[in-house]
Amino acid sequence: MTDLKPITALGASSARVQSMGSLTLCETPDLAFASLALRRGQGVPTPFGLALPQAGGFVGQNGLGAFWTGSDQWMLCAEGRGDSDFAADVRAQAPGCSVTEQTDGWAAVDVTVADDAQMQTLLAKLVNLNPEFLSPGHATRTGLHHMTVFVVRPNTTQLRVIGMRSLADSLWHTLATTAKRLGVSSRPQAQSPN
Repeated sequence: MTDLKPITALGASSARVQSMGSLTLCETPDLAFASLALRRGQGVPTPFGLALPQAGGFVGQNGLGAFWTGSDQWMLCAEGRGDSDFAADVRAQAPGCSVTEQTDGWAAVDVTVADDAQMQTLLAKLVNLNPEFLSPGHATRTGLHHMTVFVVRPNTTQLRVIGMRSLADSLWHTLATTAKRLGVSSRPQAQSPN
């Protein structure tokens, strides 16, 4: 029998991290995703105590988060739960809702910067959106180069970019190239061997 070894979306045994001055990119392979949709006539649940946000919104607490993806639809995420059955936990928290496991379909990269000014400069280079659509506590789906991504802004210094797992390398390349164009020098951090 073959010994299977888990790898991240970027093909390594551990998360890729790269610092460029005060900007850091970090792959988040331990992030779990599940989509939640209401059925006709159903009230809005509060899974894990999260008040599910309106259009363009994001809420998060204690490593759990939710962002709006469509009418009566949300994506829920949980840090450190990428290897668990997160969808089953969401189903238990939102009985009667349509819940689908999404973890293996998505790759996420967290971008951390020094301050809001640096974040605004980065956003101006990344996406063609009104800045208020990506103020802290907001999320949106948008185009990024040739990809469709979710962009989530939990706070003033962090941005989470979520794209299709099959495009993880392209997503990383786009973010790293954009960060380099901001004029900061790159310092890749050591990764463990595959």
